[in-house]
Amino acid sequence: MEIFVQQMFNGLTIGSVYALVALGLTLVYGILHIPNFAHGALYMMGGYITLTMMTNFGLHYWLAILVSILAVGLIGVLMERLVFHPLRHAPPIHDKIAAIGILLFLEAFAQYVWGADYQTMPSPYDQVVHLFGLTFTMQRLLIIVFAIAVMILLYVFLKKTFIGATIIAMSQDREGANLVGINTNRTAMLTFLISGGLASIACSLAAPINLVFPGMGQLVILKAFVIIILGGMGSIPGAILGGYILGFSESLGATYISNDYKDIIAFVLLVIILSVKPTGLFAKGGH
Repeated sequence: MEIFVQQMFNGLTIGSVYALVALGLTLVYGILHIPNFAHGALYMMGGYITLTMMTNFGLHYWLAILVSILAVGLIGVLMERLVFHPLRHAPPIHDKIAAIGILLFLEAFAQYVWGADYQTMPSPYDQVVHLFGLTFTMQRLLIIVFAIAVMILLYVFLKKTFIGATIIAMSQDREGANLVGINTNRTAMLTFLISGGLASIACSLAAPINLVFPGMGQLVILKAFVIIILGGMGSIPGAILGGYILGFSESLGATYISNDYKDIIAFVLLVIILSVKPTGLFAKGGH
C-alpha cells in the first residue's frame, strides 16, 4: 500500500509537469491549429536559461525562473511573428515543417552554447520530507503545488478577463473573432507568449529532479502530443486531465509492470483511448 501511495504521489509530480507542457501546446493548437513541434525545444530552453541564470549570474531559483519565463515567452512570440505568421495562408504541411525546423535549430543552438553534456540544476528545495509513510523531496511537492497554482491562474485568466475571453473566442472561431474586431495578431502573439512561459515553468520545476541536456524536450513533447490527443485537440480541461492520467499511468506502470516500458505506456494508452473514443476524452468545444 505504501508503495502504491508513493507512486501516486510520483504520478502527481510527473502529471503536473506534463499538464503544464500540454496546456501550452493545446493553447497554440486551439487558436492557430498549428501542432507546434518546436514546443519541446521551448521546454528545453526554459531549463537552460533558468540554469544559466542561477549558475552564471547567481540569481535565486525563483528569479531565475522569472527571467526564463520572459525569455522563453519572447522566443515563442518571435516564432509566431517570424515563422508562423508569414505561413498563415500556406498549405498546412508548411507549418509542421517549419516547426520541426525551429526544433532542430534550437537544439543545435543549445548544443553550441551549452554543450552536449548532461547538467544538473541545483535547487534550494532538496530537503527530504517524511510524511504519512511517504518519502519525497520538497522539490517534488513544490512541482505539484506550483503547477496547480499556475493552472488555476491560467483558468481564471481565460475565464474572467477580457483578454482571456478573446483567446477563447479566437480558438472557437478565428474568422468570427476577426469580424467582431478582436485583434487576432495580438492574440496570437499573446498565446505564444503564454505557451512559451508554461513550457519554461514546467522545465524549470522538473529539471532539478531530472537533468538538463539539448534533447530533453523530445520525449516530453511526444508525450504532450499524446496528452492533447487524449484530451481532445484544443481542449484545456482535456490537456490537464490527460497530463495527470499519463503521469499516474507511467509511475504505476513503472512500479507494477517494468521501468523499462514506462515511456511506451503513453502510446499504449493513446491507442486504447482512441479506439474507444476517437475524438479524445474532451472533444473540441469542451472548454
